[in-house]
Amino acid sequence: MKKLICMVVLILCLAPAAQASELTAPQLPGEAAERMPEQTQSFGEGLLEIMEGALLHLRPDLKEACRVSLTVIAAALLLSLLQTIPSRVGWTADLTGAVVIATTLLQSANSMIHLASDTIQQLSDYGKLLFPVMTSALAAQGGVGASAALYAGTALFDAVLGSLISGALMPGVYLFLAMAAANSAVGEDILKKLRDLLKSGVSWCLKILLTVFTTYMSITGVVSGATDAAALKAAKVTISSVVPVVGGILSDASEAVLVGAGVMKSAAGIYGILAVLAVFLEPFTRIGLHYLILKATAAIASIFSSGRICGLIEDFSSAMGLLLAMTGAVCLMLLVSTVCFLKGAGL
Repeated sequence: MKKLICMVVLILCLAPAAQASELTAPQLPGEAAERMPEQTQSFGEGLLEIMEGALLHLRPDLKEACRVSLTVIAAALLLSLLQTIPSRVGWTADLTGAVVIATTLLQSANSMIHLASDTIQQLSDYGKLLFPVMTSALAAQGGVGASAALYAGTALFDAVLGSLISGALMPGVYLFLAMAAANSAVGEDILKKLRDLLKSGVSWCLKILLTVFTTYMSITGVVSGATDAAALKAAKVTISSVVPVVGGILSDASEAVLVGAGVMKSAAGIYGILAVLAVFLEPFTRIGLHYLILKATAAIASIFSSGRICGLIEDFSSAMGLLLAMTGAVCLMLLVSTVCFLKGAGL
């Protein structure tokens, strides 16, 4: 009879773990789902598959970026020849060159800005689906305090960063490019200073927000995780000592429940990290490709062109760098949050 009672209690204790295992990370919608690797159990293999897919899809962007680069180099070479003519024509050449090169580069820059904006939105939307699952999994493992604190911090900073990027930083990139083109055309020092100030402001906003976020997540994970771990250990000791006859068995069964929830949390976390990278890596490599080619274009143009024209090309590459920083910041925030959830309640 005693054995029968123990078996029934054990089955009841293990039921929550079986239900928890049904929780899985949310699926990616649309094109991002096509980038997900077939192997999601192994993080290394999944990451390698995502990277290979991202590199294979770079060919159209490589052709377009090279075409734009050659056009800009040809225009810079022609302008350098015109600048050898008397001063009035040379001034007109500076103005015309700034307009031509800015117009040529703006089309590809605009597509990259839209790509970065869409990627950030997709990352934010997926985070809103993933973190409730991770919160439930961590709470099922016993990390009630940690899960609530981590979710609150993640939701808050994700909302703040998303609003900041869409409302201020993305429009700031367009304003930065406008100031860069105007500075290249007329050569006013005030425009150069405003351009540099705007670039520094965007960079510092991202750095400060990420620093505060990582600090909050680190402190919250340590404090609340230690509290949850202590509470769980106390509960196990209480169950083992207070419940007669089967107290030890119930305490051991609770370990099985926590292990089951931990396995589920790890599986959802690995899938979630791979999903975030599937959304992030391909757009990031595309923007990075344009960034590198613009850097190379500026270096080649500097051989025969004036400082203004080279500076304008450098400014467009700096704009691509700002886009990389924005998308990277959102992706890093999601990855750090997921890792904090995986760390759990310090069990």
